[in-house]
Amino acid sequence: MRTKTGIVTSNKMQKTLVVMVHRYVSHPKYKKRYAVSSKFYAHCKDSSSYAIGDKVTIRETRPLSKLKRWEVIKNA
Repeated sequence: MRTKTGIVTSNKMQKTLVVMVHRYVSHPKYKKRYAVSSKFYAHCKDSSSYAIGDKVTIRETRPLSKLKRWEVIKNA
């Protein structure tokens, strides 16, 4: 299973967190590295226990809704 580590950007929904994951990508021609960020919707039992700015680890799971394909494992 794939895992990613990111920062919580929203905890407004019930049982769902929005996690922003930053990574670096190398340009194919010029080889310069630049930052890319992606948002992931992650399932958790109690979203109120996580605050905005917390570092969390998420893992891939079966589709839970239209956008949720990840679940929160733990605080990183």
